[in-house]
Amino acid sequence: MTSRGSAIANYAPFIGLRYSFSRKRNRFTSVIAMVSMLGMVLGVASLITVLAVMNGFAGELRGRILSLVAHGYIVSVDGGMAQWQQLSLQVEASPAVVAASPYITDKVIFSSGRTLRGGVLTAKEPQRENRVSGLSEAMRSGSLTSLEGEGFNVVLGVALARILGVGPGDQVEVVVPRLTVTPLGVFPRSKRLTVSGLFEIGAQPDAYQAYVSLATGQNLLGQREQVDGLRVKTRDLFSAPDTMAQLDEALTGPYTVKDWSQTQGSLFRAVKLEKLMVSLLLLSVVTVAAFNIVSTLVMSVAEKRRDIAVLRTMGARARGIMAIFVAHGLGLATAGISIGALLGVTLATNISSITAFVEDTLGVKWFDPTVYFISELPSDLQWADVLAVVLASLCLSLLATLDPAWRAARIAPAEVLRYE
Repeated sequence: MTSRGSAIANYAPFIGLRYSFSRKRNRFTSVIAMVSMLGMVLGVASLITVLAVMNGFAGELRGRILSLVAHGYIVSVDGGMAQWQQLSLQVEASPAVVAASPYITDKVIFSSGRTLRGGVLTAKEPQRENRVSGLSEAMRSGSLTSLEGEGFNVVLGVALARILGVGPGDQVEVVVPRLTVTPLGVFPRSKRLTVSGLFEIGAQPDAYQAYVSLATGQNLLGQREQVDGLRVKTRDLFSAPDTMAQLDEALTGPYTVKDWSQTQGSLFRAVKLEKLMVSLLLLSVVTVAAFNIVSTLVMSVAEKRRDIAVLRTMGARARGIMAIFVAHGLGLATAGISIGALLGVTLATNISSITAFVEDTLGVKWFDPTVYFISELPSDLQWADVLAVVLASLCLSLLATLDPAWRAARIAPAEVLRYE
């Protein structure tokens, strides 16, 4: 009897899988099983697809924002940096640093006709800036070097220029938070600047950022020979925190050193938190699908009561019966998870093409470029996410099968066979 019971235990997974995919005597049980498997397919596929889109969105945002943002900043604690040339040479002497560029920045008001718009005005040296950021590659009209041309020139973000209703060659008035004392009274300092170029990175700075030359900025913002600080580009973006920490230890002056993770970290933490919350929300769909398997197993146990009684009389132990129905539930779940993972990977890798096809077919534009900075669904499929989704789904499915399988193992064969 013991050897017969161990043999049944060895064949438990095969019996369970046969129960999963054989034709049921009760058609309603088959419908419930198909619904459970379909729910698992949709849950896993949607979770993988959404995670890939969230990864793509985070990568796109990181690339666009950091094309303008320096890898690190060095700012004087005293509020002005006069000997910035010497400091720049000292910083660029580090083997981990590519270049350093001075800057001045302040919040201003842009005015054109009756239109007023708040924004940020940043003064830079175009030649040095080309080595620090990718702003020159984002120019849609004109060039960054036009800031050093004749007169007082400014480069605006495309969205900001659209709001002000200006283009290259037009003039905008810039009002800065500085006061000018004249015999007629005290007035805010302002200057009319000629638009010499437009830039576009496809992110929020397009709507508020403007650039002038360092000389224009010093004159307009009253900095004279001083700058606010240095923008630093390191050889590796992701090692910038370590590089800037080393520079902080090496510099002896009254300076504050920051890296991009400190200046832009809140934005990327918000994106990461959003990804986590969306993942938990969609995981609840997978959880519901997994616990739908409970209904399938309960009905299957009721249908297979006679089979359970026969197996028990043949010497099958309770844990063998339990293993049969665990395998039964995991068979359904594994089929759904496998199909869902395959569908999710296919959707994630082709989401841009699918979206473009649907838009062309329906004649609509879901992400209007004039409204959204990112006008298409970016996708970045990471296999670690796929593995995490599959493992989490399998664990939830395993938990869902334990209670019905345990109840099946407690069925007394004598009571069942007495009424057969």
